[in-house]
Amino acid sequence: MKRIGIYIKRKNPTAVQVAREVSDWLAQRGIEVFFEEGLAAEMGGAQGYPGRSIPAMVNLILVLGGDGTLISVARQVGDLKTPILGVNLGSLGFLTEVTLDELYPVLERVIQGDFTVSDRMMMDVVVLRQGQKVGRFRVLNDVVINKGALARIIDMEASVDDVYLTTFKADGLIISTPTGSTAYNLAAGGPIMSPGLHCLVISPICPHMLTNRPIIVPDESIIRIEVKFQDEDVVFTADGQVGMPLQGGDIVEVRRSKSSTLLVKSPSKDFFQVLRTKLKWGER
Repeated sequence: MKRIGIYIKRKNPTAVQVAREVSDWLAQRGIEVFFEEGLAAEMGGAQGYPGRSIPAMVNLILVLGGDGTLISVARQVGDLKTPILGVNLGSLGFLTEVTLDELYPVLERVIQGDFTVSDRMMMDVVVLRQGQKVGRFRVLNDVVINKGALARIIDMEASVDDVYLTTFKADGLIISTPTGSTAYNLAAGGPIMSPGLHCLVISPICPHMLTNRPIIVPDESIIRIEVKFQDEDVVFTADGQVGMPLQGGDIVEVRRSKSSTLLVKSPSKDFFQVLRTKLKWGER
């Protein structure tokens, strides 16, 4: 482990200070550190690189922030499968499992090669308008079709592998990976899925029909959602961070990506322990 890239949650003074300290710690061990341009500017005088160029230059990526920061970095890694070590600077995260107190002991083990990774599936999503691709997204957590504040219930015709599923009448629709099952999907009443599962879940948001329930499909499925509306404010978002407005007749097509995200696993806790802590299971 000779080269490490560092990304942080922007405009977080604690993250900048930790990045400065950990870069000195790594330099003392002969490890070259690569900073994203924004971080380099905040540190003052450090050389920075475009965020998307760093994953190809390093053996490991260190993310200082929260789950949202890690998700944005995962999209920049793309097809490279550079391992990501997420350090949560606040409370424990679902993806950023390592706490600040654990940072240096865990990092010491990682640079010695003593670590394992969790291979998280991603989705490739295209938005089709009159047969033309008008949007393309790589997604780790979820894609969401959602109505605006004043929009009425949306009709969304869903098919799986060209077989008609149903027409959801709801405020929106979530298609989630197992990694994203603990995000918006969970809030909408969808199931929690272990990260190692190979499947996708389709969850309606506030469905008009009470019999509409989330459904899990195999990860090799191709999911197509055609939105049926006129003159309504409807938007598409990917990982809650990027997206675009939709028009009536647009089709959102989702399939498993050939790429995946490699997350360095915490040596001190597992997925179920994180669930118990975050969701306060067993507490009264």
